[in-house]
Amino acid sequence: MSGTRTISIAGALGLWAALGLTITLLGLRLGYGGERYAVALLVLLLLLAGQILHGSQSFRAWVVAPLRHASLPLLSLLPGVLYLVYLLGTREFSWVRLGGGIAWAGLPALVAYSARGRRAGVWQDYAVLVVLWMPIEFGWGRLLFPYPSEATHTLEILLALNAGIVAFLGIRRLEGIGYTIGWGKGFGAVVALSFAAFAAIAIPLGLWMHFIRWAPSLGRLRSLPLSALGILVFTAWPEEFLFRGLLQNLLSKSLGNELAGWILASALFGLSHIVHGFPNWGYVLLASIAGLFYGMAWRKTKSMTASSLVHALVDTVWHTLF
Repeated sequence: MSGTRTISIAGALGLWAALGLTITLLGLRLGYGGERYAVALLVLLLLLAGQILHGSQSFRAWVVAPLRHASLPLLSLLPGVLYLVYLLGTREFSWVRLGGGIAWAGLPALVAYSARGRRAGVWQDYAVLVVLWMPIEFGWGRLLFPYPSEATHTLEILLALNAGIVAFLGIRRLEGIGYTIGWGKGFGAVVALSFAAFAAIAIPLGLWMHFIRWAPSLGRLRSLPLSALGILVFTAWPEEFLFRGLLQNLLSKSLGNELAGWILASALFGLSHIVHGFPNWGYVLLASIAGLFYGMAWRKTKSMTASSLVHALVDTVWHTLF
């Protein structure tokens, strides 16, 4: 959509600081402290900075772009260097973890570099997606971050996300991802209509399939603001980057058809949920339908902000009320 306003560098830094403070206070509330926690927290916050700051077009234009050619090798090494800092600082070092973490953080950049200058949608692009997603899909990534246990999933998501940012925003410079934190005219209507349309289909269907049941919880309602924020930042945004900004984008280009790319990416998004109680075909069906509405929001707005908000609304309502 035209007229989209994206977050400024100052705004991105403020958002990062607010999120970082929230995470820090939450960790302290859970009883963490000491040198190991400080190192794990530092790595988490630096990876989070990569996620948030790249959502500012001003940051990418004024900070990243001038450094791209001269510092590309250095930038591509940053996720792996941060993982090494994590291993040494938390005293969780092992050669197996080091090899797995460096490969996960570095292979996307290497494979993307081999396709530099070629059209979008070559086999290397899809290979990078597989490398980024499979460790999360099958739980391998969690083995790389044993400490602190409450942040294991967050750290693995942030490492994969930053590796994807380096590969596709830095090296491949894939157009149309919509990796922007911003808002434009009509975004609110798109988000509201997409969420309402999905809810009108998924709630009756889920109840009929006995996949969900009405079970609101006062405890979950009390933690709603914090859980909704966590879902948006660490679940919805990374998954929208992978499945809409990258996969749907690439499939549309490869097939030469936006509609086909939208439908196929939604189906693959649904299939990615089959491992939750394998084979969970009910989850696959509902997630595929959800993917259609997330993909529609992304197509209508050309921004991950809208699709991520729809995604976060769906997950938050589900975890709070069902």
